[in-house]
Parts: sequence; structure tokens; C-alpha cells
Amino acid sequence: MNRLVKIIAFLLSASILSGCIGETINEEWRTFTGTNAGMRYVKQGDITPENVKELTIAWEYDTGDSIGKGSTIPTTPLMVDDVLYGVSPNQHLFALDARTGEEQWVFKAPDPTARGSIRSISFWQDKSGREKLLFYATGPKLYAVDATTGKIIPTFGKEGYIDLRMDMDGPYENSWMAGNTAPIVYKDLLIMGMRLSEGADAAPGHIRAFDVHTGKRRWIFHTIPHPGEKGYETWEDPDAWKQGGGANNWAGMAIDEKRGIVYIPLGSSTPDFYGKRRKGQNLFANCLLALDANTGHYLWHFQTVHHDLWDRDLPAYPNLVTVKKDGKWVDAVAQITKSGYIFLFDRVTGVPIFPIKEVSVPPSDLPDEEAWPTQPIPTLPEPFARQHFGAEDISDRTPAIHRELLEEYHRYRNDGMFVPPSLQGSWLFPGFDGGGQWSGAAVDPETQILYVGSSELPWRLQMIPNPALKEENAKTLKEQGNMVYRKTCASCHGTGRQGIGPSFPALQHLEDRMTVQQAKLVIENGRNMMPAFKDVLDDGDKTALLTYLMDLEDKEAIPKTEHASIAIDRSSLPAYTLNGYQRFMDRDGYPGIKPPWGTLNAVNLNSGKLLWKVPLGNFAELGTAEDTGTEVYGGPVVTKSGLIFIAGTQDEKIRAFDKKTGQVLWEHPLPAAGFASPAVYTIDGKQFVVIAAGGGKLGMRSGTKYLAFALP
Repeated sequence: MNRLVKIIAFLLSASILSGCIGETINEEWRTFTGTNAGMRYVKQGDITPENVKELTIAWEYDTGDSIGKGSTIPTTPLMVDDVLYGVSPNQHLFALDARTGEEQWVFKAPDPTARGSIRSISFWQDKSGREKLLFYATGPKLYAVDATTGKIIPTFGKEGYIDLRMDMDGPYENSWMAGNTAPIVYKDLLIMGMRLSEGADAAPGHIRAFDVHTGKRRWIFHTIPHPGEKGYETWEDPDAWKQGGGANNWAGMAIDEKRGIVYIPLGSSTPDFYGKRRKGQNLFANCLLALDANTGHYLWHFQTVHHDLWDRDLPAYPNLVTVKKDGKWVDAVAQITKSGYIFLFDRVTGVPIFPIKEVSVPPSDLPDEEAWPTQPIPTLPEPFARQHFGAEDISDRTPAIHRELLEEYHRYRNDGMFVPPSLQGSWLFPGFDGGGQWSGAAVDPETQILYVGSSELPWRLQMIPNPALKEENAKTLKEQGNMVYRKTCASCHGTGRQGIGPSFPALQHLEDRMTVQQAKLVIENGRNMMPAFKDVLDDGDKTALLTYLMDLEDKEAIPKTEHASIAIDRSSLPAYTLNGYQRFMDRDGYPGIKPPWGTLNAVNLNSGKLLWKVPLGNFAELGTAEDTGTEVYGGPVVTKSGLIFIAGTQDEKIRAFDKKTGQVLWEHPLPAAGFASPAVYTIDGKQFVVIAAGGGKLGMRSGTKYLAFALP
């Protein structure tokens, strides 16, 4: 009898949702965020707060990849016409039956050595629906693949791909680039950003649109302006457009398809942390940029950080929303930040919905650095991440740990998040990874409530004189390799190869863990967040670096090529560099601040008020009364029925929350952490929640599976 009641209730709800009994209920997931509006919102489906506890695994798909430590899958899959498209840890594109998880085809890029962190893929189809194309990038190559057959499209670009390093209006053919976030599709255009190096050798992050059929460039917008272009005057160096790098889009975009406006969040200019070579306000770095999607013409911008010295890239795609302001509905765009702020603008004019104040901040004490005197702070919406980190916030898990952390805390400056980098060092809170991160926010368009995860962990920001500038007369390959290491590797792995936390492993005794050839492949092709140095270092650099890293005798090293040069070009290097990316952790590897260490937050965009904040994730072994939260690397999806689905936590679970209260209604363990955002779709009234369980970040175990959850 209970089963019959459930069936009748489902049929009735289905008829209401569809408007007609018997009409098929389908809802696809066609982009990284569901639609080009960046909402991560689901209108239909049979999963509700009342029955979500009944969710079970509907199917699993194991990519079967051979993986190493640190492998991950940050991909949000797509679902179109009952087919699910995803990417494996080794960057193989695949298609599955979205109902059953049965494999239909697998595409392996012709360049098997290309590596990168692929967060999304793109789908395009013609008006008839017969021609269907997929686009995704491995390293700098953007491929076009037939979505029906899994075969490469040979007429796209050069033999099925375009090289993102080309058509950049400059000599960037040997620069490091990666299309970690797929292009956004508008009409017959692919509007593309890219991930770049964050050092002095970075290319500029110009935004380009390519033809979906030919791969030919249709337009380009110079994010570091050329002479005569808007924003050129914000760089003191008249040759900044030739030498400057960064100001790139690596986090995704959103498009107002009705108006033909693309909204592009941009990263900081390079090199990070020390800006002697890029004095000025540095447009269009750290801007939310609005362009005509058809032509690339400038419409408006807002810069969220001036002359960025803190790596405060805009980390996530924008959300296109409609909010009620002074009794009137306004089409708006919301942009989350690493700082935990939300900037909210009129979508057409760029006028802020709430006042934004320019607040005075401290000057820099590093020679030749000129920090910008003010920074913009929104009065509303209220921040979704904690903004204060004081001595009273130091972890007190045990008296001994509290004493150790407090002593460390007092070594560094703590005068707010916009204290310029210094030799003494300072606390950055929220840290380099947010606050908000690339996984972004979801918005309920009926309530105008934004939901976003937040990592709440301080990081140390300390500068040192650049060790690569030390004058040395290297007499051996090993000494020369040490010089190359200090230039390219020390900021992440430490000046003594000691590593910096779980994200940046130690490279000492590397010869005990891999062969010379394996190490060479990692250097050339990158691994996960490590960029590829194949075209950045010449053969002589690689030989010297391997000799140093693998502790080889010079005679054992890979032979130098005839034309190799190991000379270090010191003229391009900054005088000061970061002393590593360092989280504030206790002796046991837990954050040095009191929990929660990760949160899920709800913000009303009409009023600007933070409605609720709850822990996201838990270190159960600590036995605390409430969940501790963990660092968060995965975004939410919100449903009309009343749920928020999110994974992304270090306890390797996916959860469903009540969107009104933040109460956990369901959770399920994963074979590895779901450091990605889920896709949610409905086929014939049956709703599926799919998550990539790739793990691999923060020193955690890696995985190779996608899991789909549904009601029995």
C-alpha cells in the first residue's frame, strides 16, 4: 500500500511539473554550470527533502585509468540527449548512457603526454540537432570531437585541434598555457580563456572567440591593453603590453544570451606578489569584464582588487540573477571572490547594486613596490567567509598545540587582508584558496538566494630575496640545476626541496621514487596543478634540473644537446619572491584556526544579508560535538524542490542540505573525495546526481570513478 501511495504521489507531482499528465519530464545539464547563466539550478526532478534519504547508487563508471599519487578529476560532466560526457583522470573524453552508465565511446587525444586539470567540457549542436560537437583541451590544445561517434573533427583547426598559444597577437608560441576550463558556447562561437603561468614568464590572458566549425579566430580582446586601447594608461610602463602577463580567465564565464553579453572574471597580472615591473592599477587584471559576445567590443568593467599583490584572482564563473532593488526588478550579475565578498552589478550598465567603498590600505615596505592606496570593499552583500583572524581564534585542540600556534601567529603581521607582502610576512585570511574558489556558487532564481562553499583557513604570505638572482659561477650540471630549480620550482616546493604541506610534496630523495625518465616526463608535461615546462625550459635546463633533482653524478645525467643553454636570464626575474604557499596548520595537520574550517553559506541577494552558515565536511576522528568543516574544493547545485547537493570535502562524502535551513538531510561516502561539482539531470521523470570521485588533492587518495545517485 505504501508503495502504491508513493507511485501515485510521484505521478501527480510529475503531472504538475510538466503541465500535462503523460508528458515526458527531462532536464539536461548542458554546460559546466547547467546553463550559460551560471546558476547551477535545477527546475525539475523527483528528489525532494522528504525522500532524499532514500538516494542510492544508480550506477558507477570506472574510467580504468592507471593513475599515480595526486591524480584527480575536477570535471563536472554534461548530459545532453540522454548521453553523459565526462573526462577521465588521464584526460580521456568519454560518453556514457546517462541512465545506466554504460560506456558508448572513449576519445584519447592524439598527444598522450599533454596534462592538465580539466574542469569542464563544452557542447554545441546545430539548429536541426543533428550535428553535435564537443570541445575540450588537454594542455594548450583545444580539440573538437563528434559527440555521437567520439571521432575527432579533422576540419577544425589543424587536424582537429587549435593551439591556444597561436593567434595571440604576440610571440607566445613557447609559453605555458592550458585550457583547464572549456570555452563557453554562444551561437557559432567558442569564447575561450586559459590558465597561465603566474611567474614573470607568463603570457597575457587575452580573451578570444573561435569559430566552432573551423577553429579560426573571430575576435580578440587584449586584457593587457595595447597602445591606444582602453586601460593602457593604467600601466606605468609603456611597454607593459609586450612584457606583462596574466589577467586571464581560468575560472569560466557566463553569457546573457538575450542581450549577447559575456561576463568574464579575470585573474591577477604577473608576477604574483611583487609588482615593480607592473606599477599602476593594472587593468584589466582582477576585473569582472563585460564584452559584446558577438564582436568582443568592450562594454564595462569593475576591478575588484587594484594592483593585486595577494593572488586575489576572481576565482569563479559569475551568476546571472534578477534581484529586487528599491521595489524594482533588476537584471544583475553576481561575482564571488576569494576574500568572501560578493560583488553585485547591474547586468547592462555595470552600476553596483549596493554601494562599494574605496578603503585606505597600508603601503608596501618592499623596495620599488608601490601598493595601490585603496581597495574596493562592498557594503553589501555581507561576506560569506569570516573576515577576522585574531589571537582569540587560534586553535586550542590541546594546550600544547595552542601555545605552539600562538607563538607562530605572533611572528607575522596581521593588519587585515590587504597588508602588502613583506619580508616579515603576514597572515592572509581567507587564504590563497579562498573563501570562494573555482567551484563557484549556485543561485535559486525564485528566492534570489545564493549558496556558496567557503574554505576558512589562514595562509602565510612572506617574501624572500629571489634565490634565482644569487650570482653564482656554476661549475657542474648539478650546480646549474640548482639555479634552474630556484627559478622555477622553489616557490612551490621550498628552497631546499623540503615541500610545503600536502599540496606541494617534498622533492628530496626523488631518485628513490621514480626513474630519470619518469621525472623528465613530469617536468615536461606537468601533473595536476603543476604546469608543464616542456616549452619553458630548453633541453639544457632540463638536463641540469634532472641532475640536481635526481642527485646524479654529472656523468650519469641525460646527455646535453648540442645547442642547449643553461644561462639564467636574470633581467626578467623579480627581486623578491614568495617563500612558498604555506597553510597555517598544527603539528597534526589540522588547521591552526578554530573551526569551522569549511562552510556552506546562504546569502539573500535582495537584502544582502547572510541567512545562515553551517559547517561543510567533518574530521570525525576529532570527536567534536559539531562538524569541523574541511577545506572545500567543489561547488553546490540547488534544486527547486528544496535541496542543495555538494561534495568537495576532505571526508570523502557527498551531501544534500535543506536549502531553507542548512540542515544535512543525506550524506553518502565516496570511493575518493569528490573534488568537483555535481551535475544534476532528469530523464523521463527520474533524477540523477552525478559526481566525479577523483580525490588527489591535499595529499589524499586518488580515484577513477564517476557515481550516479537516484531514488530506488
